[in-house]
Amino acid sequence: MSADHSEARQNVSFPSAGGTAHGYLALPPAGHGPGVIVIQEWWGLTDHIADVTDRVAQAGFVALAPDLFGGKVAHDSSEALQMMSELPTERGVDLLSGAVGYLLSREETTGDTVGAVGFCMGGGFVIALAARDPRVSAAVPFYGVIPGPLPDFSNLKADILGHYGEKDPTVPPESLSQLRAAIEEQSGITPEFHLYPAGHAFFNDDRPEAYHQPSAELAWARTIDFLHRKLG
Repeated sequence: MSADHSEARQNVSFPSAGGTAHGYLALPPAGHGPGVIVIQEWWGLTDHIADVTDRVAQAGFVALAPDLFGGKVAHDSSEALQMMSELPTERGVDLLSGAVGYLLSREETTGDTVGAVGFCMGGGFVIALAARDPRVSAAVPFYGVIPGPLPDFSNLKADILGHYGEKDPTVPPESLSQLRAAIEEQSGITPEFHLYPAGHAFFNDDRPEAYHQPSAELAWARTIDFLHRKLG
């Protein structure tokens, strides 16, 4: 359960949450396209997340992965848990909203809304961000872990495509019924959830003990198609 990364991947800075935030930006081959926020796992802004951001960009999007941990990356699961616990949800959403504003302000970004894709902790933040920021119109949580109570979905404008593992104890499949019901009741939006014959973190090809290639490839194809349909 370790991640061998010594420092966060950063190449841009931007104002956010009353200060200066950092992130990793990747541009599509065309040089312009719709914007997509990529939200890290609890490990931090690792080489893996930078690689995923590059993949989003190669698919035609202006992709930005904000660094939620201020340059720190975790080297084992206990350190990751500690760093995640020190980031209140509201603070994380504030930082992400600043990243949305920055991405939309860039001349390479087309359209007036963005997509958001996130993994584990980042998947939970995708849902929390979309619930609060109507500039997110397409939300893709991968096995999103939502700490504490569910957010208020009454301001949700985003369509949601979620990917979850049937063997994932951190996000039991039965919990998705409660999440779907809350989203539908409060926003009128029906999320699209898919279950895969895999466990937690099945998309993370940096972790061979968790990675499940057939599930990852299908989830990715669905994600890119969804983002293009919703964002252009």
